[in-house]
Amino acid sequence: MANNNNNTYAVQGAGKALDQMKYEVASSLGVTLGGETSSRQNGSVGGQITKQLVQIAEQTLAGRR
Repeated sequence: MANNNNNTYAVQGAGKALDQMKYEVASSLGVTLGGETSSRQNGSVGGQITKQLVQIAEQTLAGRR
């Protein structure tokens, strides 16, 4: 799947890590990313990534207190 994303990231290398996370999450959900995949399935991957990123941020912030 081509990555047509032209976002800039605050941390160098974050794009590669996020792309890897996307495919790992998709695999764990049994979703094959691509043009043939439904928007609902692709969206479930994005939703799960968001949940995981929020959890990581909460853990990081809790460790700073």
